[in-house]
Amino acid sequence: MTERVVLAYSGGLDTSVAIGWIAEETGAEVIAVAVDVGQGGEDLDVIRKRALACGAVEAEVADAKDEFADEYCLPAIKANALYMDRYPLVSALSRPTIVKHLVAAAQKHGATTVAHGCTGKGNDQVRFEAGIVALAPDLKCIAPVRDYAMTRDKAIAFCEAKGLPIATTKKSPYSIDQNVFGRAVETGFLEDIWNAPIEDVYEYTQNPAVAREPDEVVITFKEGVPVAIDGRPVTVLQAIQQLNERAGAQGVGRIDMVEDRLVGIKSREVYEAPGAIALITAHQELENVTVERELARYKRQVEQRWGELVYDGQWFSPLKRALDGFIDEANQHVDGDVRMTLHGGRAVVTGRRSESSLYDFNLATYDTGDTFDQAAAKGFIDIYSLSSKIAAKRDLA
Repeated sequence: MTERVVLAYSGGLDTSVAIGWIAEETGAEVIAVAVDVGQGGEDLDVIRKRALACGAVEAEVADAKDEFADEYCLPAIKANALYMDRYPLVSALSRPTIVKHLVAAAQKHGATTVAHGCTGKGNDQVRFEAGIVALAPDLKCIAPVRDYAMTRDKAIAFCEAKGLPIATTKKSPYSIDQNVFGRAVETGFLEDIWNAPIEDVYEYTQNPAVAREPDEVVITFKEGVPVAIDGRPVTVLQAIQQLNERAGAQGVGRIDMVEDRLVGIKSREVYEAPGAIALITAHQELENVTVERELARYKRQVEQRWGELVYDGQWFSPLKRALDGFIDEANQHVDGDVRMTLHGGRAVVTGRRSESSLYDFNLATYDTGDTFDQAAAKGFIDIYSLSSKIAAKRDLA
């Protein structure tokens, strides 16, 4: 029986060439799987037909936008997930979504191997392969670019020699990965970390320096889930899409950073994530109102570790699953509205209200009606500082 390989297929030059390349290198039949996580571009049926025309024995396409939003982006919002305190895990979140579809296709078609188009120096190879073996430990993984030296020049020559139905136009100076949660841009002149990004780099956001009227928005959450925008019910996908448009129009969500890759190198990345940044900013503020102090302090530690695990390709790991349970529990009372002003590249919270609020006006006020017992503070301070006081007497003697 001929072996089968499931290929993560984008419809572009590299993965189109990989179909025939893998067949020649391994003698296996190739099944192409394309997953729509909101990256835009060509119609899924066009992509499916191209895969077949390039030699795939079968091709599957999946509209996974809602799945991606509900099962991957939403947990990141609940976790306030920002790798290195800045990056909302745009690419890292999409990989396990795609992995689930690749593994399902491999099991359906009796494939022994899953292939992807990643290079040998990026994070994504780890995210794909660690995810695949976590779901199906017996599956093998290959990467033609990494394992079979499928360079771009060779890919173009292969495409032309085989007469594959795909354009071999000059490659963009940038490497771009995008989905509904955001957009990542690297390489080209950006590899010189002194070079400032130019406006051509951006697509999801408008120039924040251009004068325009501010946009005020109210986001409603229920147990940490965005459920309405300006009082109109939304799905998680719709919340991200609407805020991509509105926050993006104000230049919100531009990030230019040098980040620590899992493989050990530092890499300069430019991100756009207007909806993600607006939602995480609003969610953080509502947690400030509704989450008890000690839980909130500990959750911030969990958030950092959760983000590192997801960045490092450990979406399906036992630790990440366990932290999910903690984060869901911590979001039980994150209900209410957050009002934000989107303007000049910033999403600024200007109001918050919640039936689950732990903010007590009568305790907080300094005016008449204050119910806080200030007389109790002196004794509290005496007890609180006692151990430091005793140590100081010893150390200063």
